[in-house]
Amino acid sequence: MVRLKQLWPSLMVLAVLVIGARAVPITKLESAVAKGAVCLDGSAPAYHLDKGSGSGVNNWIVHMEGGGWCADTASCEERKSLMKGSSELMNEDFGFFGILSGNQTSNPDFYNWNRVKVRYCDGSSFTGDIEAVDPAHKLYFRGFRIWQAAMDDLMAKGMSNAQNAILSGCSAGALAAILHCDRFKSILPETAKVKCVSDAGFFINGKDINGGSSMESYYSKVAATHGSAKNLPVSCTSSMKPELCFFPENVVKTMQTPLFVINAAFDSWQIKNILAPTVVDKHKEWNKCKQDFKKCTPTQLQTVQGYREQMLAALEPFRATNTSGLFLDSCHTHCQGGSAALWSGPQGPQVGKTKMAKAVGEWFYERSTFQNVDCPSLNCNPTCPGATTED
Repeated sequence: MVRLKQLWPSLMVLAVLVIGARAVPITKLESAVAKGAVCLDGSAPAYHLDKGSGSGVNNWIVHMEGGGWCADTASCEERKSLMKGSSELMNEDFGFFGILSGNQTSNPDFYNWNRVKVRYCDGSSFTGDIEAVDPAHKLYFRGFRIWQAAMDDLMAKGMSNAQNAILSGCSAGALAAILHCDRFKSILPETAKVKCVSDAGFFINGKDINGGSSMESYYSKVAATHGSAKNLPVSCTSSMKPELCFFPENVVKTMQTPLFVINAAFDSWQIKNILAPTVVDKHKEWNKCKQDFKKCTPTQLQTVQGYREQMLAALEPFRATNTSGLFLDSCHTHCQGGSAALWSGPQGPQVGKTKMAKAVGEWFYERSTFQNVDCPSLNCNPTCPGATTED
């Protein structure tokens, strides 16, 4: 981790030279510390903002960074020594690609918007809020306050005048985009067109290889550790246990704000952690298969194929809404919209002969509807890339 931290400035320079990405400097909200809006280690929350121009000056994309969760003191303490738990360890500059790109060719619908990446350093998808601080471990569970502080600061910087706005995210950040979607709309002008985009955040309450739901148990621990219940959508928690409201399939039923879901039917993170998590795969029979489907047994491949059916079932209530958008490819990957190549480049996956950049743009501006599901089997889509992940 230290070595990567040392190399990061050089890697950023290389990205700028080779790809033409803009290195966007970090903004640390030191004033938010007094309000208790802090990372796991007590450091200030942070984001990166590339300001809009021209026709996009009053349009905003706020993208929530991903990176999993921590469910207990031990895992959160480990996390606070990484950039996912401390802004002191974050890179000072960040290259914006994909849906955040400032390049008109690769991101024609959103390139000149105000584009924001909110850094993730709380481990709860921005839902935690516990006042007390563990004196022994000095851990702060304040993810929701981070979200509030970032939104307050952005509103003061012009988002209060938004005409168009998107709350998006990748992975755990994409889940945050779903959980806070209606709340995001509520703080913006009533006249604004507000929608949300989830990239690899539709985590399902799927059955694992033993027929259980280890992810539900895991989310129960996350909710308890971070005090998340009060910040999850009330429309869900009023009728379900808090841990069930971490699953988008239960939240989207009562969402009021339009949502676009980008997801892989064979999501690599979900296959590893929901279908065949280590806690269940005690004999490590799935280790090779989880990494490379070519190394799966015929029985394992049938199980993986069955996971797609679970995904489709979980998406059914979402697909029933008229305002929803869906780009469900049959790739083995996780997080796609933050990559220049995958968002709109020649290597990007296509569903219905359409790349995700065009699909999301058409849906947002209501030029056409887009709710497409890819061909049904593994390796059926020749445009699928190798795995790419933010986690």
